[in-house]
Amino acid sequence: MTTVSAVDLDRYLGKWYEIASYPAWFQKGCTGSTADYSRRPDGRIRVVNRCFKKSLDGPLKESKGKAEVVDPETNAQLKVTFFWPFKGDYWIIDLDDDYQWAVVGVPSRKYLWILSRTPTLDGSVYDGILRRVIDKGYDPTRLKLTAQPN
Repeated sequence: MTTVSAVDLDRYLGKWYEIASYPAWFQKGCTGSTADYSRRPDGRIRVVNRCFKKSLDGPLKESKGKAEVVDPETNAQLKVTFFWPFKGDYWIIDLDDDYQWAVVGVPSRKYLWILSRTPTLDGSVYDGILRRVIDKGYDPTRLKLTAQPN
């Protein structure tokens, strides 16, 4: 699986809304999911994932982790740790030129996330992303849309 050719990590930092994803055991019952990325003093990236349990009015769940770049030539391949010593792949496989949306996957194609800087994504943009994930070997019918607050 290929990643994007280059990621400016400083532009990638900040808040992302999950638009859709492959259902994952560690996100069971989550909705309104977001991810916040920021620099740590040691050069790694702080990751804070949040979601509401069962409904947008449900209790807030927060998971904190850290990410490190494993491909410094592109910055598109990272390893994320939430529970030591387990590390997960985080590959940026599609990215808007203006960093308004991103697609994250893993080499096994077990996980896939479509992220946006806003809680919604234009339908034509989403359709274009779906066409490109097919080219990368993903099955778009497995994607589950993520409810977000208005």
